[in-house]
Order: sequence, then structure tokens, then C-alpha cells
Amino acid sequence: MGGDTQLKKHVEDELIWQPSVDQASIGVSVKDSIVTLTGHVRSYAEKMAAERAVLRIQGVKALASELDVTLPGTHERTDEDIARATADALAWNAVLPRLLTKNAINVKVTKGLVTLGGMVEWPYQKHNFEREVSHLIGVRGVVNQIEVKPSRTPVSEDIKIGIEAALKRSAEVEAGRIRVEIRGATVVLAGTVSSWPERNAAERAAWAAPGVSKVENKLLISSAMATAG
Repeated sequence: MGGDTQLKKHVEDELIWQPSVDQASIGVSVKDSIVTLTGHVRSYAEKMAAERAVLRIQGVKALASELDVTLPGTHERTDEDIARATADALAWNAVLPRLLTKNAINVKVTKGLVTLGGMVEWPYQKHNFEREVSHLIGVRGVVNQIEVKPSRTPVSEDIKIGIEAALKRSAEVEAGRIRVEIRGATVVLAGTVSSWPERNAAERAAWAAPGVSKVENKLLISSAMATAG
């Protein structure tokens, strides 16, 4: 057993291993190392957990998620309920209330789909908002349209040097295979990595740099490197 067949088995085993995922409701197919998930899950948080589990697996080139969020009857909420719960959850987050009081963030809920808008200074703030909302009961999906607008103008060479140093420090990344390019407040990552976790780790390092408002992750997953590893 090898190739797509073996990869399919690894995906199924990983989903079974996740306590927050009901693998019995999820179908898995693999073609050319591209994994497709079908079926239904009970929450948006479970959908994200399933997707993260797949992308941790060595050899996965890409993921097509066709999972539907089918809420149990006890988890059904009106859009008004979700909007109120969203506001409460964000207000209780230790790093977010200052932004809320400045009316920097707006929330819209339509049929369980939460759309986040507004502007923040740091990428971690944008991601924190999405993480807080995604675990609320009744949420079927999150669209994060929050813009990152740094409070200072980035210095290109300083940011490039800082990101490259962060990549070299990371135990998750082979920095020598990654090229960093700065275009104003945008960081472009190019090159090859051996897995999705390595690709995501490189992107996190880029987002952590001060002054960055956008990261274009063009890193490719090399199946040859994954096999060698």
C-alpha cells in the first residue's frame, strides 16, 4: 500500500485520533496527494479541527473541504443571538476590548455566517477575533474581512532581516529553502517546504513582523522532500 491509498489511510487515522472530530460523518478521498473532505460536522469549530488535522499530515499537497456544518437542534441560534454572543465573547477577550471601544470592528451575522470587518494594527488581533467567534454555538462559518493597517511605515530591509532571522530560529522551518521579499507593507514568501505545518509556521513568522499588513504565501509543498523526510 502506498501513494494516495496510504495517504488516505493516514488522514482517516488522524481524524479518528482527534477527540473533537466525529470521523464517522466525514468522507475522505485522495487524488494526486490532494485530499477532499465531504460529509457534515456539528459545528464550525469541528470543521476547522478536521481541516487542521489533515494539513498536519506529511505528504498532503492541498485540501479541498466540502464539509457542511449541520447544527444539532439544541445548537440552533438566531442571528440576533449569535451577534449578541459575539459581542460578549469579544468584550471578554483580554487583548480586544480597547479596539471595541474605539469602534474599530464591526460584526454582521447572516444565517449563522459571521462577517468581521474593520481595521486593526496587528495581525494577531485579526486572528484573535476570528478564533473567538469560530467557537460560538450556532456559528456556521466566519468571513474575516478585518484589515491590518500598521501604525508606522515599515522599513523594508529591517523587516526582511527580522523575518529571515525568525525563520532560522524556528525548529519547524528549513529557512534555507525560503525566500523573503518585501513590497511595501506586504511580505511575499516563495520557495519550497516539506509540509503544510512548515508552510504555516513560515507564514506565522512573517505575520509577526511589525508593520506587515499582508502576507502572500507562495511556498510550494514538495512531495519529494516529504518522502525524503
